[in-house]
Amino acid sequence: MDALTREPQMREPAVAARPTNRLGRAVMAILSLLVLLGIGYVVWFWPKSKTDEAARSRTPPVPVVVSEAAQRDVPIYLDGLGTVQAFNTVTIKAMVDGPLTSVNFKEGQEVKAGDVLATIDSRSYKAAFDQAVAKKQQDEAQLANARLDLIRYQKLAANAYTSAQLADTAKATVAQDEAQVAQDQAQIDNARTQLSYTTIGAPIDGLTGMRQVDAGNIVHASDTTGLVVITQMHPISVVFTLPQQSLPAVANAMRAGTPQVLAYSQGASPSPSGLLDRGTLAVLDNQVDQTTGTIKLKATFPNPDNKLWPGGFVGVRLLVDTDRNATVVPPAAVQRGPRGTYVYVLTENGTVSRRQVTVGHEDETASVITDGVKTGERVVVDGASRLSDGAHATAVPPAGTTLGTASSVTATSAPGAAQARQRHPAN
Repeated sequence: MDALTREPQMREPAVAARPTNRLGRAVMAILSLLVLLGIGYVVWFWPKSKTDEAARSRTPPVPVVVSEAAQRDVPIYLDGLGTVQAFNTVTIKAMVDGPLTSVNFKEGQEVKAGDVLATIDSRSYKAAFDQAVAKKQQDEAQLANARLDLIRYQKLAANAYTSAQLADTAKATVAQDEAQVAQDQAQIDNARTQLSYTTIGAPIDGLTGMRQVDAGNIVHASDTTGLVVITQMHPISVVFTLPQQSLPAVANAMRAGTPQVLAYSQGASPSPSGLLDRGTLAVLDNQVDQTTGTIKLKATFPNPDNKLWPGGFVGVRLLVDTDRNATVVPPAAVQRGPRGTYVYVLTENGTVSRRQVTVGHEDETASVITDGVKTGERVVVDGASRLSDGAHATAVPPAGTTLGTASSVTATSAPGAAQARQRHPAN
């Protein structure tokens, strides 16, 4: 019984020791794994960070094109699309019937008011005029004789040698003859007018179009097709539209004076090469077009070189205001992001600073900065896509210029060309 009792007592400690050994081995495995992970992190990540920092320090500055923020007066224009219209357009038609004997103008000729354009056979109208003149002379002779008879009858009636009735009849005859002479004069005036219509003259100064009827054809006063159309070219009008939101600015400009209007070729940029003529605003329509939400305006142009042609489309720029002493940068310098507009400013130490800016007015040539940039600071106009706040950059001249001549950089350039110059310097 003692043996049987002692044998179980010796087996119980052996069974209790097995879980302890397994737990120790698990703890050691976990510790070994953590050590391995720590060594892996140090081996793979720490040297890589050092390498990236070294590589970043060896990265050359980004070549960029810069321009100084300038201070100047900026004209504010409103852009629109206009149609050229002639001040006067006249269709020349025949006023009398007859053969067209001559055409005295050339197509596309400049004519003055009163110039003879064509003539119609005037022989029948001249005969009618002469007939009217002769009829008046005949009636004037009868009137003179009636007046003499009246004088005789009045003397006889005064001395009772004839009746008063005969004197009154003579007086009525004189009145009838005077009326007949007045009617003859009206016939003469009408015949003279008809005769004058056989000579067709230009009623206005202008430019003739294409001839519609040739000499030798018989023309009629009832013809719907005229001989030619004359269009006045000097001065000339341009009718254009603007959004109704522009109405206050246009009204203020008209109260301040006569706003200037510039006409450009359709699709051309607002540059001196595309400028057709300079004019003034003449009319602001008295109502807004409710279907389109626009206002209609008319400008007058002197058109000395006939660059504005009736019926043509032109680009119109209306000067409504001038921003005095504004801070101006090229439009390419202004970038747009989720937080609004910003520019990159190149500092003296060769790094760029990202500045949030407020743009007051912007067009194709300049952007007015009301806040964020000071006059004289250098802003990046090309190469901003590769920049970040605090990045190193170097200013290079724009394409097509040399370092010796590029004193002020205002145009865009390909930064790759600057890198090529750095890799292959001139000997």
